[in-house]
Amino acid sequence: MAAALALPARNARAADVDVIVIGAGAAGLAAAHDLKAAGRKAIVLEARDRVGGRAFTDASLGPSYDAGAMFIHWAERNPWVRIARELGIETRNESWGGGFQVFASGKPMPEADRQRRRGAFGQIDRRLDAADLSRRDLSIRDLLSDLGPDVSPIASSGLLLSIGEESDRISARDYQRLWAGDDLVVPSGYGNLVARHGAGLDIRLNQPVSAIRWDGPDVAVTTPAGTLHANACIVTVPVGVLKAGTIRFTPALPSRTRNALDGLGMGALTKIALKVEGERFGIAPGTSFLEAGSPSRLMNFDMFPEGKDLVIAYCGGDYARELSVAGPEAARAHVTELLTQMVGADIGKAVTEMAFPAWWTDPFSRGSYSVCLPGRAAAREQLAEPIGGRIFIAGEATAGGGAMTVGGATLAGRTAAAAVARIKA
Repeated sequence: MAAALALPARNARAADVDVIVIGAGAAGLAAAHDLKAAGRKAIVLEARDRVGGRAFTDASLGPSYDAGAMFIHWAERNPWVRIARELGIETRNESWGGGFQVFASGKPMPEADRQRRRGAFGQIDRRLDAADLSRRDLSIRDLLSDLGPDVSPIASSGLLLSIGEESDRISARDYQRLWAGDDLVVPSGYGNLVARHGAGLDIRLNQPVSAIRWDGPDVAVTTPAGTLHANACIVTVPVGVLKAGTIRFTPALPSRTRNALDGLGMGALTKIALKVEGERFGIAPGTSFLEAGSPSRLMNFDMFPEGKDLVIAYCGGDYARELSVAGPEAARAHVTELLTQMVGADIGKAVTEMAFPAWWTDPFSRGSYSVCLPGRAAAREQLAEPIGGRIFIAGEATAGGGAMTVGGATLAGRTAAAAVARIKA
């Protein structure tokens, strides 16, 4: 549904380009490729100095790891399976590596407590399978509330390491509709794969967009290099950036679009990578250590994945936000302390460097990926509605059942490109 705004007729002035795509993440790349295939001239404006957005393979420590998206989810229908095959890039099934150990305050969790945790985690899927949310949406916390004050927080805590958000801020209806399927990994890096897919496109890096004017004969987009004019614009920046007002829209975004943004938040799934050289401390590569003494402060450690000199810590929700705001040095000290409690003091001495791409405080992300608030499950479709017939918002946030994934963002970018291709230049 287009915004109800009377727009002046386009004049004879030639636009600089047919379509401007803002953001060189998966959605932007997909839109640009499809527009190019349709014979439309498009440029991609990217604020960062690299392609890929929240799909980012970080090699700053030497051995690389995916600092953002890691899995090709629901591989049976995910377009990245075909893209990887066409580019000759290997994908393979997810592996659990060297096993899984659970700790409470740095000490191995008693088996009885561990089994109780496992049973509690399973309650989320069971409750969602049985729940009729067609008439009334709930938060995940409310959906699990009758499990009791001891079990309910444990049951919902697992979402901190998948959605990256507190359970009272997650729509059960939206979570219920998310697609499921097999997961694949990209040994050479999912972020590297996405970046490779940008080849052949007109991508302009280091060009953060500060303003979009859409009440004239065209769309005017302002960057540090100046103002470009186009017949249409596809905006693929994260919801967190749109909500922060980093891009000024003139006129302001329609009330329906603003309302949709109000119904969405950003999770804070976070990875903190430590370079740990030399001794393996008797730990099999790929073992997971989960510090689960507090349900609200889960921290999972991927120990020496694929034999690399890395330990990668994962956390989410308000815990991750606290560490992001505290900054790299505080985060390093905290994570190293947790490691020494589980492994011993020597592992702390073996930590030489760290990498901390904190998505929550990154001005070009402001979070890991979108989360629908309880009662606002329609926000994704509402955000995807065209604005004035010439501006289209697309990304993982508008991907419906594919939300929160690179594959979903890609499908959303293609949908937007198809809509733009129907507009006469």
